[in-house]
Amino acid sequence: MKARALWIVAPGLAELREEALQPCAADQALVRTRATALSRGTERLVLEGRVPVSQHAAMRAPLMAGDFPHPVKYGYCAMGVVEDGPPGLRGGRVFVLHPHQDLFLAPASMCIPVPEAVPDHRAVLAANMETALNILWDARPLPGERVLVIGAGAVGLLAAALLARMPGIRPTVVDLDPGRAALAECLGARFARPEEAPGEQELIIHASASAAGLQLALDRAGFEARIVEASWHGDRAVPLPLGEAFHARRLSLLSSQVGAVAPAMRGRRSHAERLALALELLEDPRLDALCAPVARFEDLPAALPGLLAAGAVAPPCPVITYT
Repeated sequence: MKARALWIVAPGLAELREEALQPCAADQALVRTRATALSRGTERLVLEGRVPVSQHAAMRAPLMAGDFPHPVKYGYCAMGVVEDGPPGLRGGRVFVLHPHQDLFLAPASMCIPVPEAVPDHRAVLAANMETALNILWDARPLPGERVLVIGAGAVGLLAAALLARMPGIRPTVVDLDPGRAALAECLGARFARPEEAPGEQELIIHASASAAGLQLALDRAGFEARIVEASWHGDRAVPLPLGEAFHARRLSLLSSQVGAVAPAMRGRRSHAERLALALELLEDPRLDALCAPVARFEDLPAALPGLLAAGAVAPPCPVITYT
């Protein structure tokens, strides 16, 4: 069997490579891809070759190939139909943490069934929803808290959507792009530009991947507020004003990263159970606004730099189609 996969071969340069697949083993599934999504923050760093050497092992996606910085086959937002494999999966739609590839083999244990109510294009949000879910497990929000979400990318908006489902919470989403206001509001959140962001916030989720956004979080935090850093800055140094009122206000700055299940649920939920829950949380038609087809798989090598460029005009979660 032949398959084609997207490889990053140099900074800013991608190509499709053909590869031969082995016969499907008893513990594997053969998946025909229907759609994948771009995780814009992480995949931009990979495309630009900006994964720090110290993080090469930690940043490996479960089923990637090659090595950082290049050449590397990277990605983790794929959904498709199982053409061969265990009877319980065969013929069904599954989400897999797999790179961009039209046909692939994966461990059957990593193939998570997609609920019937979740269409193909929305299912590719599962990895970002899993990240947002883990952020909330780290943040431990309380009903009625004043909450700020800085950064209206896919992860920030999904975190805001989950927060808005909690009693007494209507988060404010902060972003430089006023065009994201309608997205935030349709998910039950308020919207503000940075200069309009309210102060005295009790919980702040930072997901803008910018130093300015994290500094805004420190500035808008109230007494004993919790700031959850959900961005990954790659090889960039981020200066922070940890003097001023940081100690007087007894602020907490907490890292959240999806590679490990948050402490609040560690030992209670496995990675597979967390991902399955993320897929269930996608049974919300309002989330269609976050994702839309933007490129065909055949055109992805040429389109990729533009789709991942900072400030690119694209949905928060660009979808790649395979049919």
